[in-house]
Amino acid sequence: MAKEKARDLRARVALLWGEQDRPTRGPKPSLTPHRIAEAAVALADAEGLDAVSMSRVAAEFDVSAMALYRYVPGKDELVELMVESITAQAPDLSAAGDGWRPQIAEWARQSAKVYQAHPWLLAATAMRRQLMGPNQLGWLDAALAALEPTGLSASQQHRIFVLVAGLVRTHAEQSVDFDEEHNQEWNRLTGELLDRHAARFPALTSAIAAGAFAPDTVDPLEFSLDRILDGVQTLIDHA
Repeated sequence: MAKEKARDLRARVALLWGEQDRPTRGPKPSLTPHRIAEAAVALADAEGLDAVSMSRVAAEFDVSAMALYRYVPGKDELVELMVESITAQAPDLSAAGDGWRPQIAEWARQSAKVYQAHPWLLAATAMRRQLMGPNQLGWLDAALAALEPTGLSASQQHRIFVLVAGLVRTHAEQSVDFDEEHNQEWNRLTGELLDRHAARFPALTSAIAAGAFAPDTVDPLEFSLDRILDGVQTLIDHA
């Protein structure tokens, strides 16, 4: 069983990196994993990740679902290819200016744009250690290159990357889940509850009265990113 899993993992890595064996005989393949992934991305962008199935994607090419298995073994592998497809455009940090701070901040902004353009990416990469292809590793490499001038240790730079990437993901989750009508109703009901139980939650009641939850023009991603990078600067100063 362990050997079978290892072979399966190696096959998935080869597919993701474009290193799978190609047939030397027979007719030339009419499809490619890349084309299949692009069709699946378009479907997910329009209808969400749950809408993606081998049969739905096959219909885009007027072939049977079985025909796709010649190129992609199943949906798990297809989703991995989809994630690789939408990260094909490596982050260009050249216009951000010199220095680690503007570089990693621009990396975060460009990463946020990928989530915004493809909200299903959250579900596709949720709570699992995912195989990474060359495009995804290119994003990681760009972030670590931006952090290299900090002079911090390699492990510290990696932890900072994880922190920034986690912030971007959290921001994306909040953006995807936000519903203005539901938010207004939640605020109304919460306000009514606190009016009745203000004595139980004095700090919260005081904060609300002071406008802690009032709408403002502050960009939540930029605010949080600045606070993280302030902390990184402090770490550098004390290194």
